[in-house]
Amino acid sequence: MANTPNKSIIVNHAILPTGPVPDTLSFSQVLNDPLNLALLLAAAFVAGALNAVAGGGSFLTLPALVFTGVPTIAANATGTVALLPGYAAGALGFREDLQAPPGLSLRALTLLSLAGGTIGAVLLLNTDDRTFRIIVPWLLLAATLLFAVGPTLIRKAKGGQGGHVSIGRSAAGMMAVSIYGGYFNGGLGILLLALFGLLGQTNLNAMNGVKNLASLLLTAIAVVVYAWGGLVAWPQALVMMIAATAGGYFGARVARRIPAPALRAGIVATGLVMTVLFFLRG
Repeated sequence: MANTPNKSIIVNHAILPTGPVPDTLSFSQVLNDPLNLALLLAAAFVAGALNAVAGGGSFLTLPALVFTGVPTIAANATGTVALLPGYAAGALGFREDLQAPPGLSLRALTLLSLAGGTIGAVLLLNTDDRTFRIIVPWLLLAATLLFAVGPTLIRKAKGGQGGHVSIGRSAAGMMAVSIYGGYFNGGLGILLLALFGLLGQTNLNAMNGVKNLASLLLTAIAVVVYAWGGLVAWPQALVMMIAATAGGYFGARVARRIPAPALRAGIVATGLVMTVLFFLRG
């Protein structure tokens, strides 16, 4: 089939303008452009490490993919695919610290992650580019602020209720964040850490372990939906997977040696930087 300069994807009768066809570049074209290849590999490695520690790797993969010619929504889907092995490597790196947050079992967290990731991915398939660009910075800003004030809110809540967290509130929060993660992967880690903090989880390594597990689950199911909708630029995604996997394991092992206050401060700073970048992108 001949390539065309622009294309619309039809999903369940919804027409999704995506700009240039995302998979027009072959593996050889990606590999034979040293600048683009270096950019994609570097962005994916650092993004994999960042996702294992604080989240926000999409703020590196998304701009890198857009810079190399992939449309914004397709870049979001492709970057998510590229980071999937990094989530797996990060979860492996934190396997000793895996612990469900208060109010949820690991089984419930798994089911909620899969359901929410599916819903979010379907929503992305039916979102136009203009709406996508408008709402993302606000979601990231809210997540960063929530994580920053999380410890204070937790202390106040425990002082009045003895630290009890209802199953319904935990499940609703997990579902909401999973839908967000299936829709837009940027800042997912910060949202998950903020949620787990508000639910009463205090061990940051344990929070990172379950964050990586939830990210892996909801991202995996979202990738299936993205692929079904034709949003993934597979040559770029597969090239970036290699670097993201190495970065995810590296980041998880290094994070265990960083003092919790310093790691928390770094997470907040990362969130603020990501928020500003997306506001500037408009």
